[in-house]
Amino acid sequence: MPELPEVEVVRHGLEPAVTGATVTRVEVLDPRSLRRHDGPEEDFVERVTGARLRTPERRGKFLWIPVDGRDEALVVHLGMSGQVLLRDPDAARDRLTRIVLDVDSPGHGPVRVDFVDQRIFGSMALDVLVPARDHPAQLIPSQVGHIARDPVDPLFDDRLFLRRLAAKDTGIKRALLDQTLVSGIGNIYADEALWAARIHYDQPTRSLSRPRATTLLAEVRLVLGRALVEGGTSFSSTYVNVNGASGYFSHSLNAYGQHGKPCPRCGRPIVREEFMNRGSHFCPFCQRIRLR
Repeated sequence: MPELPEVEVVRHGLEPAVTGATVTRVEVLDPRSLRRHDGPEEDFVERVTGARLRTPERRGKFLWIPVDGRDEALVVHLGMSGQVLLRDPDAARDRLTRIVLDVDSPGHGPVRVDFVDQRIFGSMALDVLVPARDHPAQLIPSQVGHIARDPVDPLFDDRLFLRRLAAKDTGIKRALLDQTLVSGIGNIYADEALWAARIHYDQPTRSLSRPRATTLLAEVRLVLGRALVEGGTSFSSTYVNVNGASGYFSHSLNAYGQHGKPCPRCGRPIVREEFMNRGSHFCPFCQRIRLR
């Protein structure tokens, strides 16, 4: 599933093309991609057609484009395999295209925005904007209201996060994947940050000292920052940026997907264990469970 870096790369790529653009036509090829829209296909088409789009925004793995003059936004969730591609109006369509928006961009002229999704877990929806609970002056889609801020958000509260983390009674990786505690961190970047911080994925949160938790948060930010610079992580064609290009952070991974290979720090083999219907990758020597 695309995580924070991948969604931010998409948001950044969309920004120059859709900011200030007007939607001239909407075509829904697969209504299943409107599962999060509160209304029928016709409602989505009617309300999005003619909308003037503002600068795309993001929280965690959610991306949205506010509509100018209206308290609503076009919300995009990539799910497992969603892609948002910018195309020339007459370009050939991918066979897995689910929704098409034709827009007239101030800086680029006519542009086609294709929502492509292989597994159809992603979606588009028009949603009402509501005040954020922790910062009422900021408006966010109602669908995003339960999502915590992510570690690269300027308004992320480190002390609140550390306090809430210490109060939880779970394993540290489960906590990192809890989008109501901190958003945008998925399996890949959790494994990478935990490896960098030398913390076992099942280390109890209540046994994690404040200094170690602070170090982990710093490593999360470093890992996310490096992934952003390298365009995210691509293991297959399902994740690409708006121009169809893959990210390169997969070449920089130290733990995730590296089972059987030597740990870059100690040389012992990286191990993969089953975890929440997926896997955790770690070094058993460098990342031992500690009482304190």
